[in-house]
Amino acid sequence: MAVDMTWLLGGVALLLAVFLPTLVRSVPISTPLVLLGVGVLFGLMPLPEGFSLDPAMHNTFLVHAAEATVLVALMGVGLALDRPLRLRHGSSWRAWAATWRLLGVAMPLCIAAVALLGWGMGIAAPTALLLGAALAPTDPVLASDVQVAGPETQEMGVGDEEIDESDEVRFALTSEAGLNDGLAFPFIYAAIAWTMEGAPSHWALKWIGWDLIGKVAIGAAGGALVGWVLGKLFFRLPHKQYRLADAGEPLAALAAIMTAYGLTEVAGGYGFLAVFVCGLVLRASERGHSYHADMHSFIERLEQILTLLMLLLLGASATNGLLAHADWRSVVIALVLIFLIRPASGWISLAGRRDDTDRAVGLTSQERWVTAFFGVRGIGTVFYVAYATGKASFDGAEWLWSTVAVVMIASVVVHGIAVTPAMNWLERHRTNHRRALADA
Repeated sequence: MAVDMTWLLGGVALLLAVFLPTLVRSVPISTPLVLLGVGVLFGLMPLPEGFSLDPAMHNTFLVHAAEATVLVALMGVGLALDRPLRLRHGSSWRAWAATWRLLGVAMPLCIAAVALLGWGMGIAAPTALLLGAALAPTDPVLASDVQVAGPETQEMGVGDEEIDESDEVRFALTSEAGLNDGLAFPFIYAAIAWTMEGAPSHWALKWIGWDLIGKVAIGAAGGALVGWVLGKLFFRLPHKQYRLADAGEPLAALAAIMTAYGLTEVAGGYGFLAVFVCGLVLRASERGHSYHADMHSFIERLEQILTLLMLLLLGASATNGLLAHADWRSVVIALVLIFLIRPASGWISLAGRRDDTDRAVGLTSQERWVTAFFGVRGIGTVFYVAYATGKASFDGAEWLWSTVAVVMIASVVVHGIAVTPAMNWLERHRTNHRRALADA
């Protein structure tokens, strides 16, 4: 009976994953929130004899399931962004200014604040650092409701300057989510080194040179190389019949993920970063081609299925012991991170005057608040904690799992309820602002 009910709930959950994005557009609820609720119902069912949802017993599965989900999301984000990043043009770098601020200021502030908060409440320093690093990135999976919708494609031959992002908030959150999952990795390695090698004085120089600089450089270069080569294969082969773009085969996007990630990891770099960069470079190779929309649509469907699996597991685990080791500190960390640390660090990082001649110099006050608040915590956190606890023995690992589950569930609930009213409020403000300018 339990197996039959599992099939039934799985089918209902998959149907919800397909229909919900359209159904919940105008109501204060998100697809992840509903799927999490289905997972909770799933967890209330009797489990097969001898089966456990304890994350410590399924570490390898969690690492690879979360890894696959994040990788698919990162490729989707890379393909979805319309704004180009031209390395030799200063104006292009400035157009990404909000992204650099969120990465260079907001993320380190989040890591430091959460780590200090945990350490101040008696958590071992390496565990506190791991907690801060795992919770710092904006998740590219669960933050889809505040991200760009997908690539805008036009007829081939249209200039790149005609394809750009129109929503600065969605662009900032999407590009941040694409990059900071890879850039949080150095701090995960710092927590592992602290646990295994002792005081930072024993490993700090090696960490700076290799984990912080070297592996980031390899990740960016590996992703760019794979994206460039695949761009040539997809769009530029001399004989049209061999171009995958003209054949319209979207499965090549999955091949791009695996190639970029595998090559970069073999070379010692950060594969998450490589996959996002690969998506960006591939997108830039022929920006107006409809093949980008085909690939993105395929990736989006695959991401929905993987996200469904992860949310069902999270919900089911929540009612089967995952939260057993949570305490008042877990609740404090969740509330302070969601309502204070992320909004404050995001607000600080985006400080600056808005200039309508260069819209990325700053954001309006309302746009800054929305961007700062929606730092959704999600599947990337699962990967980082599973990866780190599989590499080293952290004090309070059971408490750590319970705490990140509390934060993730709180983020899904709070951000899921707030996203529709917040984006509608922001759009009303923009409409009123445009009318005021027109009347002036």
